[in-house]
Amino acid sequence: MKELKGRDFLTLKDFTAEELQAILNLSLKLEKSRFPPKPLKGKSLVMIFQKPSTRTRVSFEVAIRQLGGWPLTLGWGEMQLGRGETVADTARTLERYADGVIARVFRHGDLEELAANAEIPIVNALSDLYHPCQALADMLTIYKHFGKLKGLKLAWVGDGDNVCHSLLLACSKLGLNMSVACPEGFEPKREVLDEALTEAKKSGSLIEVVREPVRAVFGADIIYTDVFVSMGLEKERERRIKAFLPKYQVTPTLFKHAKSTCVFMHCLPAHRGEEVVDDVIDGSQSIVWEQAENRLHLQKGLLAALFQKG
Repeated sequence: MKELKGRDFLTLKDFTAEELQAILNLSLKLEKSRFPPKPLKGKSLVMIFQKPSTRTRVSFEVAIRQLGGWPLTLGWGEMQLGRGETVADTARTLERYADGVIARVFRHGDLEELAANAEIPIVNALSDLYHPCQALADMLTIYKHFGKLKGLKLAWVGDGDNVCHSLLLACSKLGLNMSVACPEGFEPKREVLDEALTEAKKSGSLIEVVREPVRAVFGADIIYTDVFVSMGLEKERERRIKAFLPKYQVTPTLFKHAKSTCVFMHCLPAHRGEEVVDDVIDGSQSIVWEQAENRLHLQKGLLAALFQKG
C-alpha cells in the first residue's frame, strides 16, 4: 500500500487493478474495524465544491473525521477562484495550508491544473469526465452483494457520462463485463472506451456499446442508470429527454430481460419518472441505499491509503 501514499486520485486510468483491489480491501477492513486507525490525525483537508452535493460532501466529511482529520469545506464562490484567481495560484496557496484537496468541479482540466501545481494529493470528487470515487464505491457495493467481481455483467442504460466513464475503467480493470446502451450521440468518449477495451484484454472482460437496452441487460447481474440531464446541461434538457425517453427508461419490463437475481443501481440523485420508475428504485431488487452508504466506506479506504503513516 505504500505505493499509494501521497498520490493524486483523478481517474482510475492512473491505477492498476491490483492497486484498486487494495483500496477495496482496505475499505472492507475499515468498515468492519471497531477501532479504526487514525491516519488523518493532525491533518487538514480542503474540500472544494463548485457543484452542489449531498452524498459526496457528507460521506467525505464523515470519513475524514472518523479517520482523525479535519475537513474545511469551501464553495467555489467563497474562494478567490470565484473572482478570477487562477487554479494554479490557488493550488500553490492551499498546499501551504492543507495536507490534501478534494474537489468537485465542472472541468476535469481544473483538477489536472490543481494536481500539476500542488505537491499534496488531489482527489477527484466529480468532474465532467470522471467520477472515480463513485465507481470504486460501486465496485465495493457489487462485491459485498455478490461476493465477487470478476465475471459479473453490468448493464449501463442511458447517457455515456462521467459515471459511465469511470465504471468502464473499473469494470475493465477488475474483470467485470459491461454493456452500455445509449442513443446515438450520447456514447462514452472514444478515448475512454479505447482505454477500457485495452484493459479488458488484460482482465478478460467484455466491453461493448449498443443501441438496444434489451440487448444490454440480457443476462445482466446489475442494471445501472444515471440522470439524463446532469448539472450544467439544463439547456439541453428538451433534446436529451426526447432522445432518451421512453426507450432508455429502466422499468420492471426491462428488468425481465436480465437475470432473476439482477439488482438495480443508481449513483443518485434520481429523477424519478425519467431514467427510472418508482417500482424499480423502491423495489426489492434495488440496492441504491447500500450503494450510497458504501461511498463512506470506500472513501475511508481511499483516504487511508493516500495518507497512511510510515
